[in-house]
Amino acid sequence: MAWNGVPIMSRWLMADRIQRRADALSKELIVAAAIEILDAGGERALTFRALAARLATGSGAIYWHVADKNDLLAAATDEVIGRVMAGAISGAEPREAIRAIALGVFDAIDAHPWVGAQLHREPWRSAMLQICESIGGRLQALGVPERGLFDAASALVNYILGVASQNAANARLVPLETDRSDFLATVAARWAQLDPAEYPFVRQVAAQLREHDDREQFLAGIDLIMAGIATLR
Repeated sequence: MAWNGVPIMSRWLMADRIQRRADALSKELIVAAAIEILDAGGERALTFRALAARLATGSGAIYWHVADKNDLLAAATDEVIGRVMAGAISGAEPREAIRAIALGVFDAIDAHPWVGAQLHREPWRSAMLQICESIGGRLQALGVPERGLFDAASALVNYILGVASQNAANARLVPLETDRSDFLATVAARWAQLDPAEYPFVRQVAAQLREHDDREQFLAGIDLIMAGIATLR
């Protein structure tokens, strides 16, 4: 027997093959492949055609597990941030835990710049909620009063994501083979030659620009914010 020109048995076998392929694929494999594509080429490189080629499957099997590209980006971001949260030391003192979480997010966005963009684009998704809950819970443990809790958590989260995203973007504005020390030395030298009447502060900190460590400076900012939050208590 045939249906629309295709033997019924053949159609049944085709349907069974698609079903088995979708089952074997798994969302975890899809997300892992998506992260590899995003890291290599950014969001523009992530298409279902490219993903299907990497996974040696059809687009239909992928759609079995994710609805669309936005759903896939959210799942990839959840995976990256989930690793950061899993690595947080549960028994650490709240202040140190906040520093560890902040640095973990900073490093994650440095390694996966697209994560920062996704967190800003859809802040209601699970990844952002995990960050907010982790930071806010530690602030509660520190005794920050309810009236200042939301503002304190917002200040920290916005600083973490803003600085981390900007740092990741800056790192990719220069060629990959650029030596960081040489680059900063060149910029610092330009700053030092600026008009002292117009740029007295920039000239003064030029040497610090040349010698600074991005991660240490990032944590210094966290400490400054935490010092301000301490006054709420």
